[in-house]
Order: sequence, then C-alpha cells, then structure tokens
Amino acid sequence: MEVHLPKRKLYDVTAPNASTGIVGGRSSNVLNWDDCRFPWAYPLYKNMLAHFWTPFEINMAEDVRQWKDLSDDERFAFKRIIGLLAFLDSIQTDYSSRVADYLTDSSLSALMAVLSFQEVVHNQSYSYVLSSLVNKQEQDEIFEYWKTDAVLRERNDFIVKGYDEFVDNPTPRTLLESIVYDVILEGLNFYSGFAFFYNLARNQKMVATSTMINYINRDEQLHVRLFVQIFKELLAEHPELDTEETRTFVSETFRQAAELEIKWGQYILGDRFPGIGPKELEDYIRFMTNKRVRELGAEPPFPGYRQNPMRWIVAYEDVNSGKQDFFEGKSRQYTKVSDANGFDEL
Repeated sequence: MEVHLPKRKLYDVTAPNASTGIVGGRSSNVLNWDDCRFPWAYPLYKNMLAHFWTPFEINMAEDVRQWKDLSDDERFAFKRIIGLLAFLDSIQTDYSSRVADYLTDSSLSALMAVLSFQEVVHNQSYSYVLSSLVNKQEQDEIFEYWKTDAVLRERNDFIVKGYDEFVDNPTPRTLLESIVYDVILEGLNFYSGFAFFYNLARNQKMVATSTMINYINRDEQLHVRLFVQIFKELLAEHPELDTEETRTFVSETFRQAAELEIKWGQYILGDRFPGIGPKELEDYIRFMTNKRVRELGAEPPFPGYRQNPMRWIVAYEDVNSGKQDFFEGKSRQYTKVSDANGFDEL
C-alpha cells in the first residue's frame, strides 16, 4: 500500500531552497528562481506571464450586434459550450491548488498559483461574454447546465472521479493518474468546443468571443505542458510507477475520454454546422487524443490519426500568436482560412 504524500511545509529553516524531490521531498519553501530544482520551471513561468490578459481588453460590441442574427442551433451550441467551459475551469482552479499542496519545490507551487489565477480569469471571461449577450436569468441557467444535461454530466463525472481519487487518497500513483485526467480536461475536453467558436470566427461571426477563446486555448496549452513535465518528473523520481501498467492506464483512460468527447461533439454539434462535420470532428478528437497520449509517453489508442483533419483550425489556436495580431492585424477578422493555409501533423 502506498504511503500518503505529505503536504509541503509552510517553511523549513533546515532545508535547501531547491527541493530534494518533486513530492515528498524537503524544501525551505522560499522561492528563488535561480535556485530551484527544475530548469524548465522559470522559462515556463516567463511564458505564462508573457500571455497575461483580461476579458476587459476585448470589445464585445460587434458580437452583441451579431448575437440576435445567429441561428437557433448556433445559439444553443454557443450557450451549452460556455456552460461546459465554465464547469471545467471552475474545478480546474480547485484541482490545481490541491496539487500545489503536495509539490515540494516552491517553483512548482508558484507555477500552480499562476495556473490557478489564469483559470479564474477564464471563468470570469465566460461571465463577461454571457453578461454581454443574455440577461441575468439566462446566464444563471447556462451556469447550471452541467447539473442537468445528461451528456455533459457523463463526461464531467468521468474527470471528477479521477480527481477525487487523488484528493481523497493523495499518493504518488493517484497524483500521477489524476494528471492524466488533467491533460484530458485541458488538452482534449476543450477542443470540440473551441472548434465551434473558431468555425464561427472563420465565417466572420462572434470574432470577439473567438479571440477570447484563443487566449484561453493558448493558456491551456501551457497548462498541458506544465502537467506533462510534472508527470515525467514523477516517473523519473518514482521508477516503480514507470511501468507498462501505467502506460496502459494512460492509453485506455484517453480512449474512454475520446469516446465521451465524440459523444458530446455529436450531441452539441452534430451535422448542423458546415465546416465541422461529424466525421471530421470525430477524426480531430482522435488525432488530439493520440497527440496527448504520445506526449505522456504511451501508445496512442487510435492507430493512424497522425494528421490534423481540421487543418484550418491551426490559424485560430496558434499558441505563438501575439496579442497585437488580434487587435491590430485584421486577417483573423476578415480573411477566411482554408485547408490550404494551415497544417498540423504529429
């Protein structure tokens, strides 16, 4: 039976600043970016700070004007997806703070603090969007969707179960497994919803909301990178976890998550939106699943699916795009993107 992980001490005058282990180690808990255990931590911190943004930067006036002209299907999907994102980012804020309690090195707890803050900003952005488009009563209803929508509830419960096992029994193994669920949440479960907003934008609809989604997408990619690094460090420091059983767990858990995501995509989008057909979306979800599983060092669950079937989306989710491109460069608002001017392969 694995021993419970100890929580990080508030301070320890006899311990070094750089921790002696990623979890279960010793650290003074004083943050010195020039004296921390992991050389990748500070560059990632700078990258996360470089992308700082708030929803108030984005003018919603044109989206407000367009809202009434959207089809019933577009408004239905828009509201349901916002309801999903609000739930995911809410629990993510709390989960990341729970993980931080057990990460010994102060640089990693600092990164988790930044991540948690960014999730709060994401959640506030959904309120900002909805308060611009619908009345307070409807906004409140949208934030309740996750409780009553059966398809939404099924996929959300899948994630929460993985988180709860770590929260209720914090061991190196349950932490490692919860990170798999985290990468599913941040690296897969957002993506069919993101695709919907990007498809609106390439048809010159709700561009301000899409810009906000792009910023969130950019943050989430950095969050995935952080958790993938922690996953790898855990395996390195706990070689008893670096087994075929763990790799099978990664592949099988992602396979289940992909099937739930495909079910959600069929329910929320179906064949109602030109540019995102059911087969195209299904292939995209399997492609993203394989990509994330490879990042975690396991065998992808879906043979093939090495090329992004929705290559146009790269122009919208590009994590390296600077803010100035969105506010001063008008290409995103006035130039349609085709399959020819974007690609993404494994």
